[in-house]
Amino acid sequence: MVEPVTPSRPTGVPGIDVPDARGRTGLDQAGRHLTGNPGVVIRDVQLLASGWYVLRRTTFDYRHTDGTWSRQQRETYDRGNGATILLYDVDRGTVLITRQFRYPVYVNGHPDGMMLETAAGLLDDDAPDAAIRREAAEELGVTVGELEHVFDVYTSPGSVTERLHCYAAAYTPATRTGAGGGVADEGEDIIVVELPFAEALDMTHDGRITDAKTIMLLQWAALRGPFRAGQSLYRQAAC
Repeated sequence: MVEPVTPSRPTGVPGIDVPDARGRTGLDQAGRHLTGNPGVVIRDVQLLASGWYVLRRTTFDYRHTDGTWSRQQRETYDRGNGATILLYDVDRGTVLITRQFRYPVYVNGHPDGMMLETAAGLLDDDAPDAAIRREAAEELGVTVGELEHVFDVYTSPGSVTERLHCYAAAYTPATRTGAGGGVADEGEDIIVVELPFAEALDMTHDGRITDAKTIMLLQWAALRGPFRAGQSLYRQAAC
């Protein structure tokens, strides 16, 4: 067994022992005390950046399947956990999603950066169900009633720590109680898009919808959710 060693911490560093721009300290402590996997021993955690989100480099010893140990490093990007929701109207065969500019995809080959996505947001200090009700109201103008928790996913487990809580809920014209569009003070400029479900599903195949969480929830809706094959309403919507 390789015993962990606690290295000395730097002093006077924003985000470590003095507050960073968001008032956070101790950002170098994440993961240091994990013991769930005896084949992983954390050696050091370095804080590389703490602008809005947090970038760390972790050094750890890893036991391979043949019993040998090696020292490895990983950089992880911590933006907190989030929640997303697929809103659907079974009677009319529609779904309600967002369209907004996403710079990371624009710089990586998307023609204009305008992504079609299910409403989503970070949890901040809220429980996942409370957070997604907030986001549905802010982004889509919908007051959500009964929620269905569909699944949780890790969005990019090779480098990003985020766990995304995925929900679905019904909506009707009566529950569209606001304009949506996001929070202007946070720089959001969101377009509310209502689509026939069958068209939205086709868009995941022809490249018009390329957002992972949206594709997963639309496929769930088709395979196990409100528009699953064999439902008469789905057959009508697909015609």
